[in-house]
Amino acid sequence: MELQNLRDQHQLENIQTLSFSKEIDSVLIFKHSTRCPISAMAKNRLERRWDFAPGKVPFFFLDLLKHRDISDRIASLYGVQHESPQVLLIKNGKCIFHASHNAISADAIREHLPK
Repeated sequence: MELQNLRDQHQLENIQTLSFSKEIDSVLIFKHSTRCPISAMAKNRLERRWDFAPGKVPFFFLDLLKHRDISDRIASLYGVQHESPQVLLIKNGKCIFHASHNAISADAIREHLPK
């Protein structure tokens, strides 16, 4: 699992563009509070069960304590209310799946990947 840190608005624009690529299944954004034990559990659960083909589901990690402005932009862009922890699966510029707290799992993500 290769995490890419999401640190600026420009990267968010790149995620939008990347989500249209036929070379990938979808893009995953994981919004995480580094001070929250539930966030840590969700991240750990994802890391342990992540078995997607390398590069097929690019994984972006957003530290909410440092970049709440980007989280607010994500909520606005995709029409998904901010929660933490939260994952959003992006394909063709749209959020095709989102989950928060204990609903975050590799299995749930897998179920929502485009066929």
